Amino acid sequence: MTKRFMAVRCSDVEQTYGDLRARREATIWQRLNRILGALLLIAIWLVIVSLFVPPYKKLMQSRAGIDNLQAQVNEQKILLARQTREVTLLQTDATYLETIARDRLDLMKEGETIFRLEPTQSGKKKESAHR
Repeated sequence: MTKRFMAVRCSDVEQTYGDLRARREATIWQRLNRILGALLLIAIWLVIVSLFVPPYKKLMQSRAGIDNLQAQVNEQKILLARQTREVTLLQTDATYLETIARDRLDLMKEGETIFRLEPTQSGKKKESAHR
């Protein structure tokens, strides 16, 4: 009886070993499938990112260009406002016109003496004046 019991037991062990081997091979394929799936997701994500990055960079450059142009427009508006104000004052305000003529054209009234003080611009001019 012991031989029969041993034979049954050996066949059970061989069957169990076969099941274990099949399970191990199945888990290896499952792991490989998971790794392949993860790599596939990463590849799809990289393709999507590579499709959207260049247009995004171009959009950012365009926005920076728009900001620069808007700053130039604002500067030009300020300049226009100053010059419009000056033209209006020159056309309507005789005192302002007289002040500008005296300052820019070096005009003066009869019997008037003008003293003009010029600010020094650099240290080099001071040195040359002392020599």
